[in-house]
Amino acid sequence: MKDLLRQENNEVADITIIGAGPIGLYAAFYAGLRTMKARVVDSLPQIGGQLTALYPKKAIYDVAGYPKIVAEALIANLAIQASQYHPEILTSTQITEIHRNGALFELFSEDGRQFLSKTVLIAAGVGAFAPRKLPMEEAVKWEGNGLFYFVQDPTVFFGKKVLIIGGGDSALDWAMALMANAEVTLIHRRDKFTAHEDSVEKVRKSPANIKTFYELKSIVGKDSPQGKELHKVVIFNNKTNEETTLEVDAILCNLGFSTNLGPIKNWGVEILNNAVKVDVNMATNVTGIYAAGDIVWHPAKLKLIATGFAEAAIAINNAKTIVEPHANFFPGHSSSSKEKK
Repeated sequence: MKDLLRQENNEVADITIIGAGPIGLYAAFYAGLRTMKARVVDSLPQIGGQLTALYPKKAIYDVAGYPKIVAEALIANLAIQASQYHPEILTSTQITEIHRNGALFELFSEDGRQFLSKTVLIAAGVGAFAPRKLPMEEAVKWEGNGLFYFVQDPTVFFGKKVLIIGGGDSALDWAMALMANAEVTLIHRRDKFTAHEDSVEKVRKSPANIKTFYELKSIVGKDSPQGKELHKVVIFNNKTNEETTLEVDAILCNLGFSTNLGPIKNWGVEILNNAVKVDVNMATNVTGIYAAGDIVWHPAKLKLIATGFAEAAIAINNAKTIVEPHANFFPGHSSSSKEKK
């Protein structure tokens, strides 16, 4: 992936893609298919978005063509795919302002740099993100010392008694991923899960101990040669108030994320439901600015990597007709073109 990173230049880009997650990287590849000069910028210090920053080792099951692929491997493949067209990719670059100047857009970064572009694609995922944390004062002191909100290295849980808190895809996915190497208990405050039905069914049939209508009440530590370490938790049934004490070595909280669109709200694009509103062409209300992936809202929106790829292709094909008004919207199938030597 290091070969993909390039220094900025002062050339006018045909399209500037804001966000170097899976959708942004695929958009860079597709822009290359349309012979568009692409620039990709991301505020994070590495490409990959949430997949790299939060769960690089997590398995992903719903990407076409891959029965199962680890997040960091998917990003590596997308980077290789995009690199054949040599897009300019700038990490640690936060775009704060976008202004129209004649036929071009001027984009300004937080550190004062200026970039010129004929079109823009916003592929910034959910915007700025941070994990929702436990509403307990005592939880703070355990962060990184037995209490985790995301998983960089799943092996830290191997051979341990792990309490997973949550009812969404991440909670269920980690329960499945860890149960072969850890003793897993999963608690959820309701009996309805927001994860995919298949994941719920698999976890229910697994050795994992599932407790619905349970929440965390307190964390108990013990002294060790390395200092204080997590020892037990007290959980309670939110219907009966019955308390249960569990011995645990680690807690993994998957309570979702707090998101913030940040400067995107000031770029003149219409915001609806904390997302960028687009039409069927993935176009915003600002001519020349498109959006794709988790950042967008439209009536048929599904927040999946698979649908994000399609949205990126739609956006790029429409942007091409702005860069070259006489270009065809649909260029034909990639399998029909000669393979690059």
